[in-house]
Amino acid sequence: MGSSNQFVVFTLDDRRYGLPLSSVDRVIRAVEIILLPKAPEIIAGVINVRGRVVPVVNIRKRFRLPAREIILSDQFVIAHTTRRPVGLVVDAVADVVEHPEQGVVGAESILPGLEYVEGVVKLRDGLVLIHDLDKFLSLEEDASLSAAMEPA
Repeated sequence: MGSSNQFVVFTLDDRRYGLPLSSVDRVIRAVEIILLPKAPEIIAGVINVRGRVVPVVNIRKRFRLPAREIILSDQFVIAHTTRRPVGLVVDAVADVVEHPEQGVVGAESILPGLEYVEGVVKLRDGLVLIHDLDKFLSLEEDASLSAAMEPA
């Protein structure tokens, strides 16, 4: 894991997940998502964030959670990968937590080959899976998304 020890914790269906704070740009309230033809199935569409077209990743689909419509109380976590900015639809952003680096358990020590997971943080009230945004899209999905966004 990197040197960052601050994490943005968010919820999906009462489950908690996290992202390194260094990869999160901002959190905004839910807005209309515009469908993007020819985008990979994992992409819900695009949104306009301060004049930038940002693809929205359907993390419910990626995590195999039940699909549901976006509601007004949902939030978008605007974050960035090494290749592009992305938006994630979450039920709510719960907190920003700071945790000592030695308290973060690397994913390899839990289950080698665990997809999308960078590590696990043990908090007083349970575990939070810390995800690696750069692994959310496969190379094929990323190339397909790039091609779909060219005219946008």
